[in-house]
Amino acid sequence: MSVKFSNAVNAKKKQSLLKRCKKEETSGDDSLTEQQLLAKEYITPEDVIKLSSFTEGFLCSQEANCYDIEFTRFKIRDMETGNILFEISKPSPSEYDEDDLGIQEQEDVDPNAGRFVRYQFTSNFLKLKTVGATVEFTVGDKPVNNFRMIEKHFFRDRPLKTFDFEFGFCIPNSKNTCEHIYEFPVLSPELCEEMINNPFETRSDSYYFVDNKLIMHNKADYAYNGGLN
Repeated sequence: MSVKFSNAVNAKKKQSLLKRCKKEETSGDDSLTEQQLLAKEYITPEDVIKLSSFTEGFLCSQEANCYDIEFTRFKIRDMETGNILFEISKPSPSEYDEDDLGIQEQEDVDPNAGRFVRYQFTSNFLKLKTVGATVEFTVGDKPVNNFRMIEKHFFRDRPLKTFDFEFGFCIPNSKNTCEHIYEFPVLSPELCEEMINNPFETRSDSYYFVDNKLIMHNKADYAYNGGLN
């Protein structure tokens, strides 16, 4: 960076500006804010990697999922023991009865339904080293190229870890299953205690991309005090 000063700029202002420029040059801070990303025409993986905190809202609408990708099953297991820690699946249409459908039609539909999950684990979850997350999903009429997920985890405003997984290519009208392996960071006992004592202040943003454009954004929060109350 080159900075030129006119003779009219006094020494004090010069010194202040030079300090600011030096700080900007040495900090290397190229982080982006949620507001900056919302102003973009489309959001890329490189954009969300530069986010330094979780977002307050969603960075894309549900309509951005023009590939009709739908997650139908999700399972988390401990890679060392094989124990199932969490499992959920979407009911098939045949599992709904007429009364259920009638209730759903009468209720107001949350525009962000299905984009948020709340997890309740015990404190032992924080001791795990690796877990496997198996996801099953369907794809609509369009081929899906370079399907990728970036998942960023935070405790309050503190980054914990970013995971980056590739799904690859998915053919149209297909059902797909894959398992991603999460290697958890080593957390200090003090941080673990804070996370246990402050349920749901641990959060994650999951960003899904096709051909390097954001098409889905899901959120989750976590508690690790299960069984303590």
